[in-house]
Amino acid sequence: MIGLVFWLFIMFFHDKLTWIFTSSEPVLEAVNKLSILLAFTVLLNSVQPVLSGVAVGSGWQKYVAYINLGCYYGIGVPLGFLMGWIFHQGVMGIWAGMIFGGTAVQTLILTIITIRCNWENEAEKANLHVLKWSEAAS
Repeated sequence: MIGLVFWLFIMFFHDKLTWIFTSSEPVLEAVNKLSILLAFTVLLNSVQPVLSGVAVGSGWQKYVAYINLGCYYGIGVPLGFLMGWIFHQGVMGIWAGMIFGGTAVQTLILTIITIRCNWENEAEKANLHVLKWSEAAS
């Protein structure tokens, strides 16, 4: 919810955010242009760590690592390079490539994994681990 609130705040006040820090026209224009990416960065980075935490807490560290590496280095960096240098979008292209190619794809994959998980089975596994650890401690 906090990520959604800040996303909405940035989307509605994207042209006014910079006035807090400066009145320089070039800076105002640059920040206004990049603020949409900032809004989506805030939104995705409020969801993605939660999903990663759920996956790691469920014992899927290996899968999270592979997803992370694949999304950022297999999709995000090449897409950022392509958009930034090949399509001459500069910083905006690099940032967009990393956000939409890396973070968004990772969030989507982790969302699908989390939704498709059988949480009853996961709870049973966790219960067995707790019982095993409690017997070992006594």
